[in-house]
Formats: sequence, C-alpha cells, structure tokens
Amino acid sequence: MELYINAVILAIVEGVTEFLPVSSTGHLILFEQFFSLDEAGGTGFTEAFEVIIQLPAILAVVVYFFPKIWPFQANADRRTEVFNLWYRVVAAFIPAAILGLLLDDFIESMLFAPLPVGIALIVGGIILIIVEKRGLTVRADSVHDITYALAIAIGFFQCLAMIPGTSRSAATIIGGMVLGLSRAAAAEFSFFLAIPTMLGATTLKLIKGGFGYTPLQWTILGIGSVISFITALAVIAVFMRYIQRRDFVPFGVYRIVIGAIVVIYFMWIA
Repeated sequence: MELYINAVILAIVEGVTEFLPVSSTGHLILFEQFFSLDEAGGTGFTEAFEVIIQLPAILAVVVYFFPKIWPFQANADRRTEVFNLWYRVVAAFIPAAILGLLLDDFIESMLFAPLPVGIALIVGGIILIIVEKRGLTVRADSVHDITYALAIAIGFFQCLAMIPGTSRSAATIIGGMVLGLSRAAAAEFSFFLAIPTMLGATTLKLIKGGFGYTPLQWTILGIGSVISFITALAVIAVFMRYIQRRDFVPFGVYRIVIGAIVVIYFMWIA
C-alpha cells in the first residue's frame, strides 16, 4: 500500500509543478528522498517513474490547448496561422534539443541533488520577483506575434532549465517577458514549447532506461500516469485563469522560502 501512496504523491507533485514556474524536477528530487518507489523492484525505478509520468502531463497540454494547436483546421487562414506557430515552437526547441543531447549525462551526474536544487530555487525566485517588479514593456500580446528570432531566443532561455531547480516554465516565461511578450503570451508559448521539449527529454530517458518492468511496476506507472494527467489538466486551467489577474511574485516568494528550507535542511540537518 505504501508504494501506491508514494506513487500518488509523486504523481500529484509532477502534475502540480510541471507547468508552474517552481521546477517540477526540483520538487521531485526533493520528494523522492521521502517517497521512494525503488522497493517495487530495482534501483532507479523512482527516477524512471518520474520520467514516464511526464508523458500524461504533456497529453494534458495537448487536450487543454487542442483547438489552438491542432494545425489541420477547416479554415485555411487559421490553418496557416497554427502551422506558423508550430514552426516557431520547433525553432525554439532546437537549442535545448542540441544541448540536452550533449550535456544530459553530465548534468544528471553533477547537479541532480537536493543542495543544487535549493540554490537554483532561491536564485530563480529572486529573478522572478525582479522581472515582475521592473514593469517590462510589452511588445507582443499574442503567441502569433512571435518572430523566429524571438522564438529561438526563448529557446536559449529554456536551456537554463537543464539545471535542476531552475524550472523550464520559469525560464521560458521569464525569457519571454524579458524579450517583450505579455505575461499571458509568454505562459502560453511556454506550454506549447513544453510539448516537443518534454516529449524529447522523456523519450531520451526511456531509450536509456528501457521498458523491462514487472507487472507491479506497470501498475504503479499506470496509477501515476492517470493522476499526473488529471492533476496537470486542472493546474493548467487554473494557472491560465490566474495569470489574467495576477503576477508571478507569489511563485518567486514560494521558491525562495522552499529553497532556503532545502539548503538549511540538507546542509546542516540531514
């Protein structure tokens, strides 16, 4: 029973944090210290679980934004507009795809630990607050106003998220806002960019890890996937409504508080 409870907890953490600017990887690294699934058989199953349940989180994005991202629409003008958006998403994905292939093993071996996560949470929180307080000039209110140059620049910002605790969403949203996107447009483009980015990262991890799981492990993976999808879908809906009325300062404060707790705990207590 404990394994199933741990799976549900980790899946909820994934679904809640994946698309918020708080770092899902960072939270999962921290939570897996206390809610491991390795007792299901085989060292490293917890990490495999955390990778695989990203797939239903991606599906939640597709389901929520389907009318906006499905390119094969009846209206010709609308179809062209959506295809152009996808071309820019692919352009933004390229920097992370290249650096991810080159640096994945190095980053995983050197930075996937609680202390670096805590520091990254604090630094990212401070930057998030500074960006919001500066009152940046908005030059693009819609994702359809994004140029190829702007998309690629956001893609380089996304590369910062390779550092655990940084947050892919935070990096792309902050990058978009710094480059002139409105808060809503930056968040929306971040969601769209998550589709190829997370799919690519998850596929890479699965290729390395394989699929040789026991019936118990497949059951745990199934439970986690369902919970991750439902949670992510709900969070996306709430988050998109939230950014219409409020800024990201509360997320910055949350990151600083959690990061400080992590640093203190793992440096002086654990």
